[in-house]
Amino acid sequence: KMSVPDYMQCAEDHQTLLVVVQPIGIVPEESFFRIYKRISAVSQVNVRDSQRVLYIRYRHHYPPENNEWGDFQTHRKVVGLITITECSSAKEWPQTFEKFHLQKEMYGSTLYDSRLFVFGLQGEIAEQPRTDVAFYPSYDECETVEKRIEDFIESLFIVLESKRLDRATDKSGDKIPLLCVPFEKKDFVGLDTDSRHYKKRCQGRMRKHVGDLCLQAGMLQDSLVHYHMAVELLRSVNDFLWLGAALEGLCSASVIYHYPGGTGGKVGSRRAQGGSLSAEAGNRHRPGAQEVLIDPGALTSNGINADTSAEIGRAKNCLSPEDIIEKYKEAISYYGKYKNAGVIELEACVKAVRVLAMQKRSMEASEFLQNAVYINLRQLSEEEKIQRYSILSELYERIGFHRKSAFFKRIAAMQCAAPSIPEPGWRACYKLLLETLPGYSLSLDPQDFSKGTHRGWAAVQMRLLHELVYASRRMGNPALCVRHLSFLLQTMLDFLSDQEKKDVTQSLESYTAKCPGTMEVITLPDGLKLPPVPFTKLPIVKSVKLLNLPTSLRPHKMKSLLGQNVSTKSPFIYSPIIAHSRGEERNKKIDFQWVQGDVCEVQLMVYNPMPFELRVENMLVFLTTFFLLPDSAPHLCRMTAHSGLFPIVIESKHTFTLGQFKLFCYHTSVFGVFSDCLLDNLPGVKTNGCTVEVIPALPRLQISTSLPRSAHTLQPSSGDEISTNVSVQLYNGETQQLIIKLENIGTEPLEKLEVTAKTVNTKEKLYGDFLTWNLEDTLCQFPLKPGKIATFIVNIKVKLDFSCQENLLQDLSDDGISVSGLPLSSPFRQVVKPRVETKPLNPQESSKVGDFSHVKVRE
Repeated sequence: KMSVPDYMQCAEDHQTLLVVVQPIGIVPEESFFRIYKRISAVSQVNVRDSQRVLYIRYRHHYPPENNEWGDFQTHRKVVGLITITECSSAKEWPQTFEKFHLQKEMYGSTLYDSRLFVFGLQGEIAEQPRTDVAFYPSYDECETVEKRIEDFIESLFIVLESKRLDRATDKSGDKIPLLCVPFEKKDFVGLDTDSRHYKKRCQGRMRKHVGDLCLQAGMLQDSLVHYHMAVELLRSVNDFLWLGAALEGLCSASVIYHYPGGTGGKVGSRRAQGGSLSAEAGNRHRPGAQEVLIDPGALTSNGINADTSAEIGRAKNCLSPEDIIEKYKEAISYYGKYKNAGVIELEACVKAVRVLAMQKRSMEASEFLQNAVYINLRQLSEEEKIQRYSILSELYERIGFHRKSAFFKRIAAMQCAAPSIPEPGWRACYKLLLETLPGYSLSLDPQDFSKGTHRGWAAVQMRLLHELVYASRRMGNPALCVRHLSFLLQTMLDFLSDQEKKDVTQSLESYTAKCPGTMEVITLPDGLKLPPVPFTKLPIVKSVKLLNLPTSLRPHKMKSLLGQNVSTKSPFIYSPIIAHSRGEERNKKIDFQWVQGDVCEVQLMVYNPMPFELRVENMLVFLTTFFLLPDSAPHLCRMTAHSGLFPIVIESKHTFTLGQFKLFCYHTSVFGVFSDCLLDNLPGVKTNGCTVEVIPALPRLQISTSLPRSAHTLQPSSGDEISTNVSVQLYNGETQQLIIKLENIGTEPLEKLEVTAKTVNTKEKLYGDFLTWNLEDTLCQFPLKPGKIATFIVNIKVKLDFSCQENLLQDLSDDGISVSGLPLSSPFRQVVKPRVETKPLNPQESSKVGDFSHVKVRE
């Protein structure tokens, strides 16, 4: 019983000669495969004085029990043996040569010829000319390896041709031997060898065997004729096993004719152009290109007299692409009748699939593969199971069944870590699991999941990600565990149940306690790069807004209060077309400025999608690339389960670089994973402009007075100024001093001071020169350095004309004249626009006249 299937088999392998290359003794593995690679490169040899081409299939391991099926299909027969050995002295040579003979005996019944390559032996023995032994000083000094392989293949051809001619020639009076597979030998003991049925069986099997030899010898047309004859003979005696082999041989020859490039493709192609072959010799022999003359006598054997050139034409001999598949189905059905032919049936299914893949007939190919899955073989080892499922996966991939391919590759991955294996191959398991990702529409790049549309089965994808985490842990790579768990939590959050969310986060926290999650790209040994996974959903950010500075710190453009205002307003143009674009909105510059050295704030509106309290640590904000608001203490935010919109204000005081800056991303630390979340990658986030200008630091002035504050506000603030009111009661003609202290509480010197006064009255004839001052003494202290105090004195003198004002005295008798409106603030930074308009007062306040004194600080 053949026990080891060759999943790499394809139809064109039927025309190859099998050569086994094996080491003898102790040969370094690297050195052996170095020579093996050079030997296997000579895979096609053009026969001298002929249009025929020999194709060689090399193996460095081949089970002897498979060799016993060489009569059934000759491409399974080991016809050549090449051994590689090291021998350093003449004393070792006899023992080495004896090992070579023992190795030949293993395949002795089928070998046509053999060679021994000896490396390291020099001297008298190495100088003796030998046909079957080649001596080389070292692995680097062996230029003639390829030439010796070509000579070796020519010797194989001579033996092959003699066997073909011997078996195909009519030998009157000689009985045709009955070819058997190993398990049939006991069934034919005691049969009548003179019966017509027995003779036809012998003739049919021999005809099929000669067809195999013709195909290997490069005689495609002859092989087609022999296969057709064998089919007719074997069908007449119901010899189903060999009938299946004849049908498969007919299919293989037809495939070689229709698909000269081969059906192996990327999965099974093992051919390489030999260095000594010309371009013409590299092409397959096709009868259509070169007519093959067939000797009718050579095709005549006992009981068969057929002129093949007349009886069967080329078109009839070669199957059409559709007929090839039908014959494969028939052959496989015959193989299925014999439990000991399971390997033959399995390999025939694989060959048919490769042909159907070339024909783009995926559904029919899947039927053959489904049949191959359920073929019972002996108890396979774990390594054989891995190989079987991997090849099935590759075949499904070839026919476009990507999910089915991923399914079998995942099974192969699980076999790598089966409990029965003493040392589970977790690295191989992890590698195979990664290869299943495309079949399940799964990518390890979180950007592929930011589009909003989920592809694939989430339940299967989550299971696969859990298996990747487990394999990573068993490999001893906690960084991979953290990366895969982070990806699972970020991309599959909507599909996790509440309990699954708790379990995943607990596992993630246990891993990050040993290896925190970072934003670095992880590069695997095979070159695959795993991008970072920022937690944009923990928490979910709905809006981002840059906040203006407090009123007392807002900068304004400097302009003189004593001069005339010049309008700089632009004309208003109406347009019904309004461009709404998230990109334009985010690039929009806000209408306020930040100042170098002042506290700046960013507000994020977030909510917690988790069924438990979420701790968000180290929440910071980046402006543009590598620009951060980092000086504040790390922000820790606790959000209750399934919280609604929750405002988070991040503030910082930093010596900013000057210029315009765009809100770039925000930084968080959740469950031990550090995340940098780019705002451009967040769908649905509302912003009110994310570009701000940072201007140089400005002076800050704090003002205090000797008068108490007034409880009443004479005139409301316009929003562009900061004002306060002080109160004093004086009689007409009375004088009082107002002492104002100016303290520079900032870091910049105060260079200029402007003072102006405005009198608000309700009647044109009501006037008075209330306020006077002298700035010379005060300005002598300028520029006012940080921390210094300057004094400014304002004289208040009441001087009113009461003529023609009979009711005025009664109006003023309540509380006299109120002086108010001194713009005093701490801290203080702006310039207030002068007010030129008058505002009528109510009757009770008609006698109150206030004046506003303004202190101006230039930027």
